[in-house]
Amino acid sequence: MAVHNIVVIGASYAGLGTAHYLLRYTIPSLEKASNSDSTTYKLTLISATTHFYHKVGAPRFLASPDLIPLSKAFLPIADGFKSYSPSKFELIIGEAHSLNDTAQTIAIKETYDSSSPPKTVSYNTLILATGASSESPLWSIPGSHERTISALKSTQSALPNAKTVLIAGGGPAGVETAGEIASLFPKIDITLLSGADRLLTRLRPAISAAAESRLQAMSVKVVHGTRAERATSDVNGATEVALDDGSVKVVDLYIEATGIRPNTAFLPKSWLTEKNYVITRDTTSLRGPVDGVYAIGDAAGYSLGGALDIIDAVRPLCSTILQDLSKGEMGKAQPFKQTVTETQLVPIGPSGGVGSAFGWRVPSFVVWLIKSRDYMIGMVPGVVVGDKFMKA
Repeated sequence: MAVHNIVVIGASYAGLGTAHYLLRYTIPSLEKASNSDSTTYKLTLISATTHFYHKVGAPRFLASPDLIPLSKAFLPIADGFKSYSPSKFELIIGEAHSLNDTAQTIAIKETYDSSSPPKTVSYNTLILATGASSESPLWSIPGSHERTISALKSTQSALPNAKTVLIAGGGPAGVETAGEIASLFPKIDITLLSGADRLLTRLRPAISAAAESRLQAMSVKVVHGTRAERATSDVNGATEVALDDGSVKVVDLYIEATGIRPNTAFLPKSWLTEKNYVITRDTTSLRGPVDGVYAIGDAAGYSLGGALDIIDAVRPLCSTILQDLSKGEMGKAQPFKQTVTETQLVPIGPSGGVGSAFGWRVPSFVVWLIKSRDYMIGMVPGVVVGDKFMKA
């Protein structure tokens, strides 16, 4: 019996949602229709870590161990896939090291067995959901999730005794982190480097100004047009941060929150854009650079980086895969309709924040209701088990 290998690389929001949808709906539909030619399908999920991390809540997790337990932020990925037969599903814990597009194989370096040679995984269909990484382990998992937990706990331990904190990054991560720390530790001297001419550059200037006003009311100093170039710890436990204006700041705690880079270093250069995102041939089907390859989430060329570019893309992507594997005989096209209007919610402390939804500026109360009150921690178990995709 012929086996068609579907491989999903990446097990964060995009990879988990796609894997569950394919296992629940796409693969059963294909096998039901392929009885005559005896083709069976197997999905392999490749994850660099054993645990899913709800990184959306990192600004609150790092501020205190008492607000949201880390046990709610990190959940085992394997637990979400217990209901699937081993003949249909396999989880491999390892990092994609290289890809041979001619042989259609991926070399995987296993996370907890670095001494062994890379494992080779073959694919017929490949979904790239590799996401993006930050310089700091606070915002993404660099291999083992224990490193991120350690970084969060280290920050939690440092804050009660800190007198000065420097945060680099004027996007949501930096702004939210400044708000969380200021609300819990009002006596700390906090400086936020935006690196641009204003905060939250994806939102209109009026909302950026409102965010800055909220932070200033919490005694956060906001500095525009200055970036951190490097940081080194001294023997006394303080951190020296060299800035691009030639100055040096010495602080008790430095938090780097300056953006992300796509996890695509293992892919052929011909598959990538100039900025190393996976080429998507159009933003409706999510087909990738070559036939049989697809991309979704933060590593994909179509993505604007928001949550809706993942949530709204899973069903359209899987409908494309169903059509391609059935040679157009099954399913209906469900084009991905990208949200391009201004949409971003940014908590500034636990009681509210600023933001916009589908082009409409929203009041602080709405930011609290949707995100600020608990950083949506209640959705985490559902992400791991694929609750959002219980129905096709």
